[in-house]
Amino acid sequence: MDERRLGPVVGLGTWNTFGDGVDAAREIVGAAHESGTRLFDTSPMYRGAEGALGAALAPVRDDAIVATKIWANSIEEGREQFARQLKWYGGRIEIEQVHNLVLWREHMEWLRAEQDAGRIDKLGVTHYQASAFEKLAAALRTHWFQVLQVPYSPWERECEHELLPLAAELGVAVIAMRPLGGSGQDGRRRFELSDEQRAELGVESWPEALLRWALADERIDAVIPATSLPERARANARAGDGRSFSRDQRALVERLAQ
Repeated sequence: MDERRLGPVVGLGTWNTFGDGVDAAREIVGAAHESGTRLFDTSPMYRGAEGALGAALAPVRDDAIVATKIWANSIEEGREQFARQLKWYGGRIEIEQVHNLVLWREHMEWLRAEQDAGRIDKLGVTHYQASAFEKLAAALRTHWFQVLQVPYSPWERECEHELLPLAAELGVAVIAMRPLGGSGQDGRRRFELSDEQRAELGVESWPEALLRWALADERIDAVIPATSLPERARANARAGDGRSFSRDQRALVERLAQ
């Protein structure tokens, strides 16, 4: 799989996938890992997915990049979340993100200390709403963060205005969440390409086209589509083969997404 600053470019999201089901997590994570995925994104918010992911990754932990989050309204709660994460993921976290900017300034003091101690490699910040992007930009300008996670798809392009240029200027890596569209785009996400459209795009499916669309912007370091089906995890990984969309192919996806 093609690699950028965070490793292989197609990761796996865990929102609304396997929850706390360890057996399901092992099946999905195993399929993704066998297909070249190394980046696995999760959060305390994701209904037990953090622990299930830890169990699923245990056999391949040294070959995985864990991107989890602190989602806490107090420093004490944040530290408790981090302690559990260290237990689940073998004493280290590759990418620790402040989820949705919750108490981010307060958490950064102790998170930076953990980074200095070697238990965290990179620090990140996330938000899923464009209305928070001005605050995200302010957070990036502190120079405390090495990773930014925001929505990016043909339906959610607001990050192109300020955040992607700013991240590029500051050398901050970018993870694209919801690359297949958020809940409001569910109907459009299930769009079926015609044989002619598949041939023109060089893809096997609409989800593959969407992932390639996002990765055609070289400022995007990884996409993290979520799925509850092992076969889809394998199919998603195909979009990371390094073949980039042309400008015309990207424009076609944008037209089809309207």
